[in-house]
Amino acid sequence: MFLKAAVNGGRSQAEHPTVPVTAEEIAADTLAVISAGADVVHFHVRTPDGGQTIRPDALAEVLSAIRAVAPDAVVGTTTGLWTCSGPEERYALVKSWEVLPDFASVAFSEEGAAETASLVVERGMVLESAVWTMDDVPALLASPTLHENVRILIEPVEEDPEEAVAAARAMAARIREAGVTSPILYHGDGPTVWPLVRAAVEDGHETRIGFEDGTDLPDGSDASDNAALVRAARALAGG
Repeated sequence: MFLKAAVNGGRSQAEHPTVPVTAEEIAADTLAVISAGADVVHFHVRTPDGGQTIRPDALAEVLSAIRAVAPDAVVGTTTGLWTCSGPEERYALVKSWEVLPDFASVAFSEEGAAETASLVVERGMVLESAVWTMDDVPALLASPTLHENVRILIEPVEEDPEEAVAAARAMAARIREAGVTSPILYHGDGPTVWPLVRAAVEDGHETRIGFEDGTDLPDGSDASDNAALVRAARALAGG
C-alpha cells in the first residue's frame, strides 16, 4: 500500500503538542515518518503566528531543513488558496518558488486550479490534483494536466464515515469511467480518517495519514506523534 504522511496541515500545537511547525520540526518529522514506513511526505509551511504560507523564502527554509536531514525523502506541499490572498497571488508565488518541492497538490474545488496545475508541471514538479466533491470532478476531467498527475486525491467533505466512504467511491468510479489511469488516493478528516484508510485498502487505492487529518489511532486513543499514525496505518494494511 502506498502511504503518504501529511504531517501538519493547519493543526496547532495547542491541539497536539507534537505537531511540527518550525522548519526544523518539519524536517525531523519527515525523517521520522519515512523511517516508520511513509512513502512520501506532505507538509504545510507555517508562519510564526500559526498560519500557513507558500512564500518562496519560507518554503525554501523548510525544504533546506528537510534535505539536510532526509535528502532522499520525496516531499511535497500545498497550493491551497487559504495560504494567500487569491488565485492571482497564488500563481505569482508558485511561479516565484526558487527551491522546489518534489510534488505539489492542487485542489480542483478552488478557482484557478487548472492554471496552477499547469504551472506546477511547467516548473518541473510532480502534480497531484484533488477533488473534494462530485461537483469538482468535471473541472478535473477538463484540465489539460489530467493525465500528468502522479495521483488523484479524493478528499470527501462528508463528516459521517459511511457517507464519506460512499462519496469517495462514487468520485473514484466517475474518474475511472473517464479513462483516468493515475493512482487514486483516499483520505479523510477527523472521524472519517480511519474509515477512508480502510476503504482505500479494500479498494486497492493509495491513502494518507497524519496530523493534518487527525490525531487519533484506530482504537480512538491519542497518537503520540505522526510516526505512530504511520505505523498504525501500515499495521492496518497488513504491513
